[in-house]
Amino acid sequence: MSSIPLPGLIATFTDFGPGGPYTGQMQAVLLTQAPGTPVVDLLSLAPGFSPKPAAYLLAALAEQMPRQSLFLCVVDPGVGSERRGLVLQTQDYCYVGPDNGLLAVAARRQHEARVWEIDWRPEQLSSSFHGRDLFAPVAAGIARGEPPPGRLCGLDSMLGWDWPDDLAEILFIDHYGNAYTGLRAAGLYRSQALRVGSQRLAYARTFSDVARGQGFWYENSCGLVEVAVNGASAVARLGLELGQPVFLEAHD
Repeated sequence: MSSIPLPGLIATFTDFGPGGPYTGQMQAVLLTQAPGTPVVDLLSLAPGFSPKPAAYLLAALAEQMPRQSLFLCVVDPGVGSERRGLVLQTQDYCYVGPDNGLLAVAARRQHEARVWEIDWRPEQLSSSFHGRDLFAPVAAGIARGEPPPGRLCGLDSMLGWDWPDDLAEILFIDHYGNAYTGLRAAGLYRSQALRVGSQRLAYARTFSDVARGQGFWYENSCGLVEVAVNGASAVARLGLELGQPVFLEAHD
């Protein structure tokens, strides 16, 4: 991989939330500085202030996106500190974001990964909005065909490189009250039950395979173990919350 291929699109992944100006400001930089590259908002509801669960969600969602997508990733509670900025290139994707673990899971799961520490700084850099002032211009430069503005460094120097392959906790709750976990469903036995709090949930292929109001776990559209209730909010019905641990029973 002598150079980073031009991305077909730039996808933003942030904890900014659906309101406020931050996503729009950042995307305005991308559209101004790389006007030929489409920009999509992949997720603006990543776990707030929490790079670790966000990292597992990012890695899963990225694998569903077109090859050569570029991900502008901002879950950055350490903004303005001495934490590094990174450009990560893998066989299929490119990522730009802070070195706080957010990119580490994607780096471990993708092939032929290499990482650069960003050493460029703009003339004006807000101490609280590096997504707009630092990471978005770097992503736009890559979209224009420019090399990453920094030096190559070791993958094992990334914060989060030693995190587990999967995260056995609830890391995202969607609009319907379904709860994503950080466990990949591939390779799990469908006979295994999932325990969340006092609840023991069996596997089902999809919602209509269980009775209305019944809880279950299934493999969601991005390959993660998800907890759901047919026709109701799993969060409300089962008393779930972000960060709650989950446990898989041993296969018989």
